Amino acid sequence: MFVGIVNTPRDYAWGSSTAIPRLLGAAPTGEPQAEYWLGAHPGSPSRLAGREGTLQDLVPDGLPFLMKVLAPVSSVSLQAHPSVAQAEAGFAREEAAGVAVDAPERNYKDRNSKPEMVYALGEPFGALAGFRPVAETRAVLEPAAAHPAIRDLLGKLTGDESLRDVFTWLLSGRPEVADLTAAVSAAAATMQGPSWATVRGLAESYPGDPGIPISLLLHMLTLEPGEALYLPAGNIHAYQYGVGIEVLANSDNVIRGGLTPKHVDVAELLEILDFRPLPAPYLRPEVVSPGVSVFRPGIPDFMLTVVSPDAAGPGAHVSIAGGGPAIAFVVSGAVTLDGAESSFTLEPGAAAYLRGEESVRVQGNGLTFLATSGAERGW
Repeated sequence: MFVGIVNTPRDYAWGSSTAIPRLLGAAPTGEPQAEYWLGAHPGSPSRLAGREGTLQDLVPDGLPFLMKVLAPVSSVSLQAHPSVAQAEAGFAREEAAGVAVDAPERNYKDRNSKPEMVYALGEPFGALAGFRPVAETRAVLEPAAAHPAIRDLLGKLTGDESLRDVFTWLLSGRPEVADLTAAVSAAAATMQGPSWATVRGLAESYPGDPGIPISLLLHMLTLEPGEALYLPAGNIHAYQYGVGIEVLANSDNVIRGGLTPKHVDVAELLEILDFRPLPAPYLRPEVVSPGVSVFRPGIPDFMLTVVSPDAAGPGAHVSIAGGGPAIAFVVSGAVTLDGAESSFTLEPGAAAYLRGEESVRVQGNGLTFLATSGAERGW
């Protein structure tokens, strides 16, 4: 079964006013459009195209995954997501306290973890993602060490084991953190390199925010089109710019630490963060056939298959094994999805929910994204 699905973009302030309308073939409204959700999460379930109801009506138990288009032009909040155990405990705690699910101070909207991956679409995509080794941060800061506040920070960054204490101090609200933030923002005017460029952008968008010096503790990554990151539970991150296809577990649990006017919960963030410095979290695809790449994070919640235009050659098709629910989204060209008993054509910017198809033939000249659960499949 194929069902067309649509949604209304979410108007967070950090979003582009043109990128998502351009992708969907819609007229810009002049307002920011930051995210476009394709899924059955109750926070913004997709509507059924041409008929009444939402995808949540078709799958009341939900899907294990959610697909989004992201279009930041300034930094998304500095944030991390909980593990399953943390989400279940946090949800139960806030339910018992009587905090409304839609209350701005609510951290846990559901009981699910929220691992996620993001794929750069059509242009470079910038992201802060994960703690980097302290030696790398020191190398960035040392040319600016003439300022006493920066010199003091270098004194605190004694090794990778100091990350938790330094991060906690940076979110403490103490006056010397404000002095450091001002010093780092001023130093960025003359310093070169991607980390300092990020500081300049953050200082312009969020002046005085402790997320500005925190950014120097993190990997600053630029994804080229077709590259992806995978962010597991506990990974500190903040997307910066570009257009991306995000696939994630079906959750809206976000614990924020800065770079946002929204609710910040420092104590809860410190509980869920993984402070280990790890390599940049790139997710490499498996090329299963010409023009067909599969991004497998190795979790049951989701995986992403990307079918390039004319992947099998002019007039040919690609067969993709099914066996579970899926969401297909076409961003360019046109694609026809053929199942056992029916077919469905998607124009640029269109999406469909697929249910019960043992296999799907993808034919056409469209760039197609297919989100599914992470169960092993035959491609």
